[in-house]
Amino acid sequence: MHDERSKHLPNIEELLRQLTLQEKVAMLAGTNTWYTVPVERLGIPSLKMTDGPNGARGAGGFSSDVKAACFPAGISLASTWDTELLERVGHALAREAKMKGARVLLAPTVNIQRSPLGGRNFECFSEDPYLTARLAVAYIHGLQREGVGASIKHYVCNDEEFERFTLSSEVRERALREIYLQPFQTAVREVQPWTIMAAYNLVNGIPASENSYLLTEILRNEWGYDGVV
Repeated sequence: MHDERSKHLPNIEELLRQLTLQEKVAMLAGTNTWYTVPVERLGIPSLKMTDGPNGARGAGGFSSDVKAACFPAGISLASTWDTELLERVGHALAREAKMKGARVLLAPTVNIQRSPLGGRNFECFSEDPYLTARLAVAYIHGLQREGVGASIKHYVCNDEEFERFTLSSEVRERALREIYLQPFQTAVREVQPWTIMAAYNLVNGIPASENSYLLTEILRNEWGYDGVV
């Protein structure tokens, strides 16, 4: 949240010092799928998220009857090569998210289309990391200018749906850097997405959600990311 509103927000470090260990641990989970745990004594509210990236469905499940505007899928948006259009889509999705009472949209999806059998290829932009990066920057810029945080996903190498919770993506350093990490790196350096979603899979045998090389050495130390994962 790098804008004028930051001046009026509580000091994050001071809030962290006041949190108990139990409260800190609780904030790593949620009250349910869509809400973070509040800490009422410190004035920390519950933050609502909503699924994207081609619509904001509020806190509804996959079988929910909650209505939402449906936007073109990522692969269709990418076929336009139109960054101005992507920014306008980000604006519109932010308004949709706020109508659902959400402050974070779980989008965009910037995983790379590496196989035609990828179950969520339609949700991703492209097999090209450069194109994916440029579209992600525009999408996030449009979204966050309207006061809704992006959650760029899934960090990283989440390109297969089959057994996605146990599958290990085996990837060498050069491919990791030049292909898979590129959209995330560009987004972090150019538009600072407020949040990043860790991937479901393992990367070289280590779960992406607890991979210190990816989350600490690269994301925090190399790229200087200070948002929420």
